[in-house]
Amino acid sequence: MRAVVIHAPKDLRIDLYPDPAPGPGEVRVKIANGGICGSDLHYYHHGGFGVVRIQQPMALGHEIAGVVAAVGDGVTSVKPGTRVAVNPSKPCGQCLHCQEGMRNQCLDMRFLGSAMRFPHVQGGFREFLTVDATQAVPISDKLSLAEAAVAEPLAVCLHAGKQAGPLLGKRVLITGCGPIGALMILVSRFGGASEIVVTDVADAPLAVANKLGATHAINVATHATALDPWRAGKGVFDTLFEASGNQAALRAALDVLRPGATLVQLGLGGEMTLPINTIVAKELQLRGTFRFDPEFALAVRLMGEGLIDVKPLITATMPFENAVSAFELASDRAQSMKVQLTF
Repeated sequence: MRAVVIHAPKDLRIDLYPDPAPGPGEVRVKIANGGICGSDLHYYHHGGFGVVRIQQPMALGHEIAGVVAAVGDGVTSVKPGTRVAVNPSKPCGQCLHCQEGMRNQCLDMRFLGSAMRFPHVQGGFREFLTVDATQAVPISDKLSLAEAAVAEPLAVCLHAGKQAGPLLGKRVLITGCGPIGALMILVSRFGGASEIVVTDVADAPLAVANKLGATHAINVATHATALDPWRAGKGVFDTLFEASGNQAALRAALDVLRPGATLVQLGLGGEMTLPINTIVAKELQLRGTFRFDPEFALAVRLMGEGLIDVKPLITATMPFENAVSAFELASDRAQSMKVQLTF
């Protein structure tokens, strides 16, 4: 079969890959749709992110959905023809953190399309993928495979929402409106937020934010004082979802958070210098958020029941044979929000 494989920065190829039959407890999925994630773009442009670098050719992709083509012995959860979203996480289930119920913190996690371990865990941008049956989550008949491929980033945002605590009636600020920031709008709406303000430095993603139901979508590059109305007193926002990974965005947001507010850091942009005095004086609650676990199945269910609509995020769909063009398009924030490949 064919796969979308990164060999080096800007060296993305369509390679032939083995196509193993499913063993006991496994399923073989005919991949239909795969979304290009920010981490995929980092591998494409830079060969990795942070200290992680590709050391061997690696199939990219972890936002995937398709149709079960075959099942191994003992599999009863799905059958050939079942449409599924593929959970890219495979925790070991045995380590300390798995046993504590924190499987997203697994010490031996196998995550599709990741160079964090060697040999690398090959990704899901291929025509067929064999995974553990527990990773193949059936989807509603009402849900398209394109929408199902958004389950992974939506799960990331649902976990971030859980880290923030109750959002009902809260005033929410989201800094950075890439796909994660955009999905945080949907999660905040679902959680019952009374006001959702989104900031970015580009107009195109803010236009999507308006479609998704943001109360206000502000370009802070062209309107530097636009957040001033929320500076009243010591600030008014109850919750911040920082999705840009930009230190300047975080620093500016602290000024409009009310005392006791919760700050959830989603964006990863390298090390930051935090104004600890402000965090201490305003008694802000700083929380991290990393991947997801039960939220993947929840994401599939919420989309299937029509409670969260991710369709406005999917701005382009291209055949995987045109992967280089798709990755270049996905890199242009003025033209795209979420670019998907079809297989």
